[in-house]
Amino acid sequence: MSTQVPETQETAEPEAEETSAAQQKRQQKKESRREMVERAKQELEAERDLEDEETYKLKVFRYDPEVAAKQEPRFDEFHVPFHKGMTVLDALMYARDHYDASLTFRHSCRQAVCGSDALFVNGRQRLGCQTQLADLEEPVRIEPLPHQEVVKDLVVEMEHFYDQMESVEPYFDAEETPEGEEQRQSRENHEKVKMSTRCIWCGACMSSCNIAAGDNQYLGPAAINKAYRFAMDEREGENRKEHRMEILEQEHGVWRCQTQFSCTEVCPKDIPLTEHIQELKREAVKSNLKFW
Repeated sequence: MSTQVPETQETAEPEAEETSAAQQKRQQKKESRREMVERAKQELEAERDLEDEETYKLKVFRYDPEVAAKQEPRFDEFHVPFHKGMTVLDALMYARDHYDASLTFRHSCRQAVCGSDALFVNGRQRLGCQTQLADLEEPVRIEPLPHQEVVKDLVVEMEHFYDQMESVEPYFDAEETPEGEEQRQSRENHEKVKMSTRCIWCGACMSSCNIAAGDNQYLGPAAINKAYRFAMDEREGENRKEHRMEILEQEHGVWRCQTQFSCTEVCPKDIPLTEHIQELKREAVKSNLKFW
């Protein structure tokens, strides 16, 4: 009898282990089904909530030269939940985060300071972070800036724009600096150039300009405005100002402007760009007048 007892114990232990493993497997399946049902309920509730709340319809330009299926430009539609104070940039970020992570656009500060999210919204150049969704008619049509090469979706190539800005030599150069003193500027002169300093290099004005669209060498309103900021500063040296005016008087400079005011209309910082260009034209005429 003593030899049969351990044999019974040895055969019983594997059977118990098999039963325990089967129970665990059944328990895991039950938990998995429960989680699936719970997720389905949450998704259904989310859909019902979306139907109950106010939404805005977006029609967003899509293009990706690196993906064969997306090389043909198209528009994708997104329905985003609306809340008071929502901007176009907010809506785009919601569409990207909840519907399509590949949706591409530029943004940074979200305070109309960096100028990175300039877009063509409902037929007008605007900053996405500055444009209230409630002020727009549906569907809200969002496209990249016109007259610019599209890199992907709403992102355009800005290299040419930056080159034009750099071509006017946008830096201060005084001939004489008072020794041991600050180089002071009068209040009146500061007020004169103050608006020109508000430029955030967004490119909206350049995109709206028909002349820039047809003449790739035209300096454009943003670059000319940047030159205005220094040319009209009373601290600018005479030789430096003369050199700067020579840049502006060239064939593709201020004289190419046809005074259409489109740049002034779309500027998100309300800079009187056309007025500045006309004033530089007058300065160019005066600098070439000779009395003898």
